[in-house]
Amino acid sequence: MILTPMKNNQTMKLIVSPRFGALVLAGLLTACGGKSDKELLDEKKKEQAALTKEIKDLEAKVAKSNPDSVAVKTKAVAVTEVQPRKFEHFVQTQGKIDAEDNILVSAKSPGVVTQVFVKEGQTVSKGQVLAQIDNSIVLRSIEAQRTQLDLANTVYERQKNLWSQKIGTEVQYLQAKTNKESLERQLASLQEQNEMTRIKAPLSGTVDDVAVKIGENIAPGQPAVRVVNTSNLKLVANVSEAYVTTVKKGDKARVILPDLNNKEIEATVTFVGKTIDQLSRSFSVEVKLPSQTDLRPNMTAVLKVIYKTEASTMVVPVNLIQTVNNEKIVYTIEEKGKQSVARKKVVKVAGVFDNLAQVDGLTAGDKIITVGYQGLNDGQPVKL
Repeated sequence: MILTPMKNNQTMKLIVSPRFGALVLAGLLTACGGKSDKELLDEKKKEQAALTKEIKDLEAKVAKSNPDSVAVKTKAVAVTEVQPRKFEHFVQTQGKIDAEDNILVSAKSPGVVTQVFVKEGQTVSKGQVLAQIDNSIVLRSIEAQRTQLDLANTVYERQKNLWSQKIGTEVQYLQAKTNKESLERQLASLQEQNEMTRIKAPLSGTVDDVAVKIGENIAPGQPAVRVVNTSNLKLVANVSEAYVTTVKKGDKARVILPDLNNKEIEATVTFVGKTIDQLSRSFSVEVKLPSQTDLRPNMTAVLKVIYKTEASTMVVPVNLIQTVNNEKIVYTIEEKGKQSVARKKVVKVAGVFDNLAQVDGLTAGDKIITVGYQGLNDGQPVKL
């Protein structure tokens, strides 16, 4: 602060520097209870929000008493009328198609393969010979045994005739009979051995794979030919243990085949596993499939097991449900004279499946807003 003397008895002037003046002003404001800029801004915002709400309330009252006197801003929306419909609760998983009759036919006796009678894709019938193992030694033994049996039969017939005439002894007759029967059993055993050299189809079906070649040495139990019967197929899948008390044998199921343009097949659960896999924490489920030419073993499929069906309930697209103040709501249209307004309806979601939600809180004929529902307020005017 600077004091400057004045001439001719003029009053002395007080010159104050700007910095000093600001400090003095701030002190005065503080002493007088002044507020900061941020506090003043917050107050103004609150006043603006309160004023905006008051204006909206007044507009709504005026529009209600005299709709033609106020030009109310409306929002364009689209609606859909809801009606009770069937709704299914299901568990979805992925599985693969398997054949009940998918068998690897193996050899019963060792030896060298001398003939292969089938090729991949060939249809075979039950009992048909698929391949032949070398049986030359067995055939020679059979021929020798037949020669001996012919002689034994002749001796037996003669001894039988003599004994019927009381010629000879009973012991001779019994020895001839025993020798004949023994040779018959030996011949039957050789014929069984010969049958074991033939690899036969255990069922009717299609040859899916031929694993043996002519000249190859094969051992008992070694796979030779795979035969598949595609008329007896099933879908095998694993379901989370969370549904262990929900999924039951006899439940309806829907099988979707992505490789066949999402073809759907209606089926029934035929088996539900009783044990939980320790690694996947799931249990096995099987669904019997109808015989169809385009189904193949190991084909992947989507399985939906329907464990609950609502015959008549309200269903809305799940994206229309909004969460406001911990409440699930949808907006509907209410007609008020010549004007339509949006009405908030609180709903309870009972289940969500395939992007559809089963809800409680709507009635038949309600027109729910499907387009323009974002940012709506209860009572806000709308137009279709």
